[in-house]
Amino acid sequence: MRDVRQEICGSRRWNTPGPHSRASLERRRARLRRALAGAAVYVVLAAIAIVMAGPFAWMLMSSFKPNQELFAYPPVWIPTKITFEHFVNAFRYTNFARYFLNSAVVSVTATLLNLFFCSLAGYSFARLDFPGKSLIFFAVLATMMIPVYVTLIPLFILVRRFPLAGGNNLSGQNGTGLINTYWGLILPYIVSVFGVFLTRQFFTSIPTEINDAARVDGASEFTIYSKIYLPLSRPVLATLAIFSFTGVWDDFLWPLVITNSEHMRTVQLGLQIFRSQFLVDWGPLMAATLVVTLPVLLIFIFNQRHFVKGVVTTGLKG
Repeated sequence: MRDVRQEICGSRRWNTPGPHSRASLERRRARLRRALAGAAVYVVLAAIAIVMAGPFAWMLMSSFKPNQELFAYPPVWIPTKITFEHFVNAFRYTNFARYFLNSAVVSVTATLLNLFFCSLAGYSFARLDFPGKSLIFFAVLATMMIPVYVTLIPLFILVRRFPLAGGNNLSGQNGTGLINTYWGLILPYIVSVFGVFLTRQFFTSIPTEINDAARVDGASEFTIYSKIYLPLSRPVLATLAIFSFTGVWDDFLWPLVITNSEHMRTVQLGLQIFRSQFLVDWGPLMAATLVVTLPVLLIFIFNQRHFVKGVVTTGLKG
């Protein structure tokens, strides 16, 4: 009887998990919980991505659909017959190629000027010492709270009365100024407060010893800026280029205000040609919208690596 009791107690001690096995079990449970949480996050992100990509996918498919499938019910996602008729009509019956050229000239020029002036101002606020620097910087940041609609009329008057442009005299009278010109479209975008803030934050993360060593070698401030800081600031410049190009390319209000001739329209104004009061030509509209979207997508795809790096590094040091 005693032997049987000892056997039962021994088997119980053998089956009871020790401290090491209990810790291992807890670790496995923790890994399982993390895996489930990660899977749930991916499922939610995938659902959001599908919702966000849905309209773009519909636009892409609709631009290649025949007219009879555009309004089919139930909706036809994948066209049974691919046609390029909508693309041909979009460029044949409108001056859309000219609108595309105008937007390209304005967006590229404004983006390059924005990168130059914002990086120059950002370097000044980050590395130069002058009276009232912090006060001026915070005053510049405060202008971000002013709605664009408040500045629309003063900006129009400024462009309209630009001296010695469009027949104006030195006081800005007797002419049209920069209205219906490329410079009139470009002028409001050549510098942005957000760009100044972004580049200033990035430049403050660069060690000041670089400036001291360059000054010892006789380099001027502009040489330090152009030869040292600009090559190091590719990530933040790529980030700013994406934001700047997208903002100029997608803007509708300012080109609507500053242009009154078809010759100077941009693509966002050109898209309104396919819409009238009682009718929308959906096929060419989808095709033209797809063409308009492609440059922004290409800019982001080619600068994605620098964009992510720029977003990560611009806030490291304030």
